[in-house]
Amino acid sequence: MQLSARNQLAGTVVTVTKGVVTAEVVVRLAGGAEIVSVITLASAKGLGLKKGSKVKAIVKSTDVMIAVDE
Repeated sequence: MQLSARNQLAGTVVTVTKGVVTAEVVVRLAGGAEIVSVITLASAKGLGLKKGSKVKAIVKSTDVMIAVDE
């Protein structure tokens, strides 16, 4: 698969929490950090996501916000 998105983060699914319409997918990256995605339940089922699945978290955004505590 080829994508234009440059931010492709390989990891392993830690949990898939299924709701009525969406699923929250937690992915652990190589350094131990985790990234969370909320996708449709149909997509989670179609991709066959489960604990231990090897996946890529793909981040495509035109804006990235940065915040600091005052």
